[in-house]
Amino acid sequence: MTTPTTLFLVDQLCERYPSLTTVKPAIEEACNQLISCYEKGEKVLVCGNGGSCSDSDHIVGELMKSFELKRPISSELQEKLAVINPERGSYLASHLQQGLPAISLTAHAALITAVANDIDGEVIFAQQVVGYGRPNDILIAISSSGNSRNVLDACMVAKAMDLKVIGLTGETGGKMKEYCDILINVPERRTFIVQELHLPVYHILCLAVEHHFFKK
Repeated sequence: MTTPTTLFLVDQLCERYPSLTTVKPAIEEACNQLISCYEKGEKVLVCGNGGSCSDSDHIVGELMKSFELKRPISSELQEKLAVINPERGSYLASHLQQGLPAISLTAHAALITAVANDIDGEVIFAQQVVGYGRPNDILIAISSSGNSRNVLDACMVAKAMDLKVIGLTGETGGKMKEYCDILINVPERRTFIVQELHLPVYHILCLAVEHHFFKK
C-alpha cells in the first residue's frame, strides 16, 4: 500500500513536472518496492552509462547517508563505539548516519576494467549483479534509450536471480521494458531531456524511502 507521505511527495513532483503525470503510478510503485526491499533487509544495485553513470552514483549518495532528514545511528552502536574508544568512538557515534544499503555498479574502476579485459566489456554490470545480487534485492537500471547492451544484460541476470528491476528510460522503454518489473519511461525521447527528468524522479524515490524510515 502506498503511504500518505509517498502520495504527497509524488503529487508534489507531478505539480513541478506535469509531464511526469503519465508515469505517476510507476513512480509510486517504485517507492513501494524500495521501501519493501529495505524493510526485508535487502539492498539496491544501480547502473547506467554516461550521464546515467553519474545518476547511479548520485542515487547511491542519497541512500547511503542523510538526504534531507537526520539519520542517527542506533543507540546500541553508539554505546559500543564509546566503549571501544571513549574519545574517537564518541565522535563517531555523534557524526555517523544510518545508511540504506546501495551499490553503484559504475563505481569500481579496477573491477570494471578487469571484466572488460578478461571477459567482455558488455557484461561489466551483469558480472557485478552475479556477485552482489540476492533474491529480493532491487536493480535500478538507467538507460535513456532503454537499449544499452550492458544495462540490458544486467537486467536479464537480475531477473534470472529473482531481483526486482526498476527501469528508468525514455518514452519508448526500448528493449529494457521486457525485463523491468516497474518501468518509469519518462515522456521524452531526446537524451538530455530524458536525463533532466530522471533526476527529479530518483530524488523522489530516495526521499520517499528516507521519510518512511527516518521521519519522526
